[in-house]
Amino acid sequence: MARHAVEVAEDKQAQDIVMLDLRNLTTIADYFVICTAENERQLRTVVNSIDDALVKSGARNPRIEGSFETGWVLLDFSDVVIHVFAPEQRDYYRLERLWKDAPPVVVVQ
Repeated sequence: MARHAVEVAEDKQAQDIVMLDLRNLTTIADYFVICTAENERQLRTVVNSIDDALVKSGARNPRIEGSFETGWVLLDFSDVVIHVFAPEQRDYYRLERLWKDAPPVVVVQ
């Protein structure tokens, strides 16, 4: 599921896509997928496309937090949590630094 999310984000031209393996660090999720969308329109497209693709693949409907206007939307599929950021919010929250002990599985720049 996480790899599928990466593929969809890449297809929608999200940038700086990272998939982190959290399995040995926490029980909140197995993987984080983090990516950047350049503007609100692209953020909306990336989020909606990932949601649609994963649900069509058999995933349960995610819990969605945040908003397009704030520049950070989180899709929680339980084992996989996907963070789609605007550039400013990604730089501010720096999730990769917070989870620096999580090995990256996929990095797409």
